[in-house]
Amino acid sequence: MRKLGCLGLVAALLAIAGVFAIVQSWGGRGPAPANLSVVVPQGASLTGAAAELEKAGAITSARRFLILSKLFGGDAPIRAGEYRIPEGLSQADILKMLQGGSTLQRFVTIPEGRPSVIVHDALMAAPQLTGAVAVPAEGSVLPDSYSYERDDTRAAVLARMQAAMTRYLAAAWAKRKPTTVAKTPQEALILASIVEKETGKAAERRTVAAVYSNRLRRGMPLQADPTTIYPITKGRPLGRRILRSELQAKNGYNTYAMPGLPVGPIANPGRASIDAVLDPAPSNALYFVADGTGGHVFSDTLEQHNANVQKWYAIRRARGEM
Repeated sequence: MRKLGCLGLVAALLAIAGVFAIVQSWGGRGPAPANLSVVVPQGASLTGAAAELEKAGAITSARRFLILSKLFGGDAPIRAGEYRIPEGLSQADILKMLQGGSTLQRFVTIPEGRPSVIVHDALMAAPQLTGAVAVPAEGSVLPDSYSYERDDTRAAVLARMQAAMTRYLAAAWAKRKPTTVAKTPQEALILASIVEKETGKAAERRTVAAVYSNRLRRGMPLQADPTTIYPITKGRPLGRRILRSELQAKNGYNTYAMPGLPVGPIANPGRASIDAVLDPAPSNALYFVADGTGGHVFSDTLEQHNANVQKWYAIRRARGEM
């Protein structure tokens, strides 16, 4: 009897050890030697997903993974897509990832003030997107970072970018201040695109917006260099000084040759620039020029402006730029 008792105890210990080993293999460190990318095709079952996981080295046995999934993982469905499996991720966490649809998110980023030709370049260069798109209408895209998954279409991502601009412009327009010079959301978008190209300093945006608003009210030409360059390059860098003939060209965009706003946006402005033209700073300034520090100095009169221009020339001469 004593011998049978010992055998029973050994069997029980072996059973406990077996259960522990099973639990450990399910929840313990997985075999992935590094971060892995695994694609679960559309319509794939858990069996198909397990085969892909084994092939990639995220699990050691598809058959064992399926058995343990049935024992411990519940019956929630999995989602197709591309998954980033971290090094050593357990089988339990891999199943949770598949069931939760935590697919790998990629991003395409559109900085503020980028013209639509650059937006198009970014979309076409974004990896794992499919299909082609035309250059979007200027000013129709809201600058931001947009997530996407493997095999999403470029058209779908662009549609989200444009829908975001439509929503933001509508919301901002609804909160516009009486001091804005814009009569329509489109005018706000056009003016915001000029402000975006004229200053990269957040603290200056509302004052730059005020300068152009004051000029529009007085019927003065905006004389904004970026609007003169736009029809030449469609927003890409000019790479040289503006020619006198270009300053005199009449093309709907050149604000040296005509008063008022150009016929359309010259870039895709960000939220802050849209907000600035809908709530410009309280200022009588009509002019601004670079101050040598990356910002601008503003003036109310031409005499003040000319003096500031001379200071800027002196800074450039000291730098050897003139």
